[in-house]
Amino acid sequence: MTERTLVFVKPDGVQRNLTGEIIGRFERNGLRILALKMLTMSREFAEMHYEVHRGKPFYAELIKHITSGPIVAMVLDGEDAVKQVRSMMGATSPADAAPGTIRGDLGIATELNLVHGSDSAETARIEVANFFTEDELAE
Repeated sequence: MTERTLVFVKPDGVQRNLTGEIIGRFERNGLRILALKMLTMSREFAEMHYEVHRGKPFYAELIKHITSGPIVAMVLDGEDAVKQVRSMMGATSPADAAPGTIRGDLGIATELNLVHGSDSAETARIEVANFFTEDELAE
C-alpha cells in the first residue's frame, strides 16, 4: 500500500554533510520525495513534535540537539513507506543498528542518530501536516 511518511535529517546529519547520502538511500529504495525543505526547529515546535517523550531522561538533551542547527525535512511516498523508512534507518542506537542501515553505517551515538522517521501511518499524517502545507506537497 502506498503511503506518505515524514523523515528529517537531524542537525548532526546536516553538520556532517550526510544529507545527500541519506536522501539518496531513500530514493534508491524506490521512495519518492513529495516535499523537501531545510529549517531550524524552534524550541516550541521541537517540544510539540517530541511531546510523547516529555518526562523521559533523554528529553532535555533531545530538545537541545534538535534545535542546535538546521534539519532537512521531507515527505516520502511509496509502498509501506513508514515501515520501509523505519527499516532503512535502523535501531535508535547506532551500536545496535544493523550494517546496511543509515544508523548502522553512519551513526555515531544514540543522541546523534542522524535521522527521524514517523513511527506509524497515523503519526506520519500528523507530522506531515505539522511540517508541510498541502500546497507544498508535489504529486
